[in-house]
Amino acid sequence: MTTVEPCIFCAIVAGDAPAHRVFENDHAVAFLDIRPVTRGHLLVVPRQHATDLNATHPDAAADVFRVGHTLARAVRHSDLRADGANLVINDGKAAFQTVFHLHLHVVPRWHRDRFRFAAGFVTRRLSEPERVADAVRVGLARLDGEPTA
Repeated sequence: MTTVEPCIFCAIVAGDAPAHRVFENDHAVAFLDIRPVTRGHLLVVPRQHATDLNATHPDAAADVFRVGHTLARAVRHSDLRADGANLVINDGKAAFQTVFHLHLHVVPRWHRDRFRFAAGFVTRRLSEPERVADAVRVGLARLDGEPTA
């Protein structure tokens, strides 16, 4: 018998777990991250459970991103006075996803803050770009018949 662990984000969406909600609509709920990497770090989750991007319909992912877009703009116009924001989805365990209900991080950023996503960014170089691009194109072809952008 397999035991399914309860999903904390589903509990938050249902109102059965506490959260500092900042926004919600028919498709998504946004709330403060309990382990923020910057002040005002938010999570946006679809109301319907989906573990990751592979299990999420493109329309649901687009709804989550629309809310993230609005919140990224909001933190710039808020008293937090953010200079920008990172919008990040950690898709799967290999990408450091720890709660397996799709979620978008909206991470407010300020000039000269010390948080780093992009260490080594300037010195990185493409390796085998045509081969990599071809591999992605093959992956797109394999999605034939599935909902895409």
